[in-house]
Amino acid sequence: MIKEAAHYEKRPDNRVICHLCPFNCRLRDEQKGICKSRFNRGGELVTDNYGELVTLAVDPIEKKPLYHFYPGADILSTGPNSCNFQCLHCQNWTISQRKTSTFYVSPEKLVETALGHNSIGVAYTYTEPLMWYEYILDTAPLLRREGLKTVLVSNGYISPEPLEELLPLLDAANIDLKSMRPEFYRKICKGKLRPVLDNIKRMAESDMHLEITNLVIPGKNDSEEELSELVNFIASLSDRIPLHFSAYFPNYRMNTGATPSDTLLKAQDIARKKLKYVFLGNVALPDGSNSYCPECGYLLVRRSGYHTVTEGVRGGKCRNCGLETGIVQ
Repeated sequence: MIKEAAHYEKRPDNRVICHLCPFNCRLRDEQKGICKSRFNRGGELVTDNYGELVTLAVDPIEKKPLYHFYPGADILSTGPNSCNFQCLHCQNWTISQRKTSTFYVSPEKLVETALGHNSIGVAYTYTEPLMWYEYILDTAPLLRREGLKTVLVSNGYISPEPLEELLPLLDAANIDLKSMRPEFYRKICKGKLRPVLDNIKRMAESDMHLEITNLVIPGKNDSEEELSELVNFIASLSDRIPLHFSAYFPNYRMNTGATPSDTLLKAQDIARKKLKYVFLGNVALPDGSNSYCPECGYLLVRRSGYHTVTEGVRGGKCRNCGLETGIVQ
């Protein structure tokens, strides 16, 4: 479905400038932006992916990954055929970097589907949901009206003004902080680091629940120095923001070998010195996914694969010592 896009500027000679993300694409008539879903049509910026889904599934919330937002719950999950990054190691490149078949679902129908599947809400994920900006803006209020949640799994690459418009509608997000090196973002993702850091900081200041994921790639972003830098940045915002270190596997245009378990364990050791909740993803390692009380060490949430038991936490508090854990239930 084609719809006029938000946050753009009309220029002379039928040109437009898209201001949704920091690329600020300048487009002549019929030219598409980097995201391949927003284009100039006769001097008007439009999007051709409004409500066009690449998939629709009910997932465990832990799969996003979100470990401290309604643990054990299911959430309806979907995404657009679009991304404003071009990551060489993209794990979902067949639906983010190439045109693929989609099907239309209206905002009202998406809410109805979430209600019908006993979902806590909708997670916009799989590709880059920020390129679905208008669809999320229209759907989120409908979800909230029904007591449902809006969740974003994103690269965090959006401009300040549209982010401010979106923040009040979000209940939770997991942001993929890919590296602490500008050259990584420039060479591997074809983007910039600074806007992502600024947006994570802004999200941490808001009322929404925030978690961070870092895909650890051997020889690219796994040095002790960089891992420490990443941890220090997150800790400067809050030591209770859950951090997920995920194992990388070769995909798309990157054939670097998979992440060794020892590297993930090293990252976890570094992070646990300053952060209360550190998890390991895409691997099965002891204590890689359980949540413990940072005060008394009591087991709050036990996870085995996507099987989750939350006996150690009640109303967000540790059942042993009463600490406010930051877990949303």
